[in-house]
Amino acid sequence: MRDLFSVAGKTALVTGGTSGIGRMIAEGLVAGGVVTYIVGRNAETCRATARELSAKGTCHPLVGDISTNAGIEGVVTELRQRADSLDILVNNAGAMYEAPIDEFTEEGWDSLADLNLKSVFFLTQKLLPMLRAAASEEDAASVVNIGSVGGLRVGPKENYSYQATKAGLHHLTGSLGKRLGPENITVNALAPGFFPSRLTSPDDVTPEILGMVPRRRMGTGDDVAGAVIYLASRAGNFVTGAVLPLDGGLTL
Repeated sequence: MRDLFSVAGKTALVTGGTSGIGRMIAEGLVAGGVVTYIVGRNAETCRATARELSAKGTCHPLVGDISTNAGIEGVVTELRQRADSLDILVNNAGAMYEAPIDEFTEEGWDSLADLNLKSVFFLTQKLLPMLRAAASEEDAASVVNIGSVGGLRVGPKENYSYQATKAGLHHLTGSLGKRLGPENITVNALAPGFFPSRLTSPDDVTPEILGMVPRRRMGTGDDVAGAVIYLASRAGNFVTGAVLPLDGGLTL
């Protein structure tokens, strides 16, 4: 049973792996014996985070901005120089923009579309040769996209482009899962609710807000890392194209 849920010996890439949910995922993968590469735009932060996580295993920094195709090419080129195959790709990097509808800007729309949605498709596309090299019928390669509960239900904030891009990411997950399933590559999404991150400060989550969550708490690193490990292990080998709410029941 331990082997069924094991990810030891695999290689993973986690975008936005220097903070928040991305760091939680990276930390869980490293502790699980995965050689983990984290992508971040700030070189100092990315390298410092990799050093800290390496106390539990093997973590390498990849400095780059995947919001542009040039940045994606740079990250993929560097990864190819270090690894021959890729078992796990976690598309976590994302951003939020919020403004009243009358003041919402084109930049606030386009920047989120580029990072939250377009970059996921093109990074996955560029990494397909490495994912195919790792994939087998017995142990599929795994792509895990980090969506949001905001892509499942309309929340109170005026973050129009965020909710639209996350809903689009959920649909893209199904499209990729259908296309890549025959190649032994699974593609799934997590839709997190309230987790400590740059987008959600614990101070902002009031008792009234937590009262809407049946589990009555915020998510933890174990919650999100455990979900990724399940999907990336042989235990999740038959799951693809799914969007798993990871929200303590908030969408109920």
